[in-house]
Amino acid sequence: MFDTLSDRLSATFKNLRGKGRLSEADIDATAREIRIALLEADVALPVVRTFIKNVKERALGSDVSKALNPAQQVLKIVNDELVTILGGETRRLRFAKQPPTVIMLAGLQGAGKTTLAGKLGRWLKEQGHSPLLVAADLQRPNAVNQLSVVAERAGIAVYAPEPGNGVGDPVKVAKDSIEHAKAKVHD
Repeated sequence: MFDTLSDRLSATFKNLRGKGRLSEADIDATAREIRIALLEADVALPVVRTFIKNVKERALGSDVSKALNPAQQVLKIVNDELVTILGGETRRLRFAKQPPTVIMLAGLQGAGKTTLAGKLGRWLKEQGHSPLLVAADLQRPNAVNQLSVVAERAGIAVYAPEPGNGVGDPVKVAKDSIEHAKAKVHD
């Protein structure tokens, strides 16, 4: 998603280079291209509307730097607004006082949950923790195997007592995994 969005935004800003001064029409055209890029990247419509409104207000207002050319000014405004929408500051994970800490990933099929689980697990391991990936998606074909492969590549443990493919009780797997994590000292 971010690669495609990045490509679209880069192409949009390329069109602004070389302009001495940006007109309101230039800003409107740029905002339109950014809106399309965000919507095609599946960003929620209310978020896109707020984002575009804020970018246009700042680009048309006096919120500009004399040290930057017009294209750089718009790029800086877009960057600032993206940082704001994506959270602004780094948030730390809060771990349970009594391990294990449970992090549940939920989302649409194909959204990247399995990949995120592997990356998060590897990052936690690098931070000195002992993560455990739990294969509780027992309905999607090959989900358990896919998570096992991701865990192996990331060098982290996986709890997968059920084969999946429509067999097994995900609630039981989740509950049992907590006991397994406690017994094996996963945090």
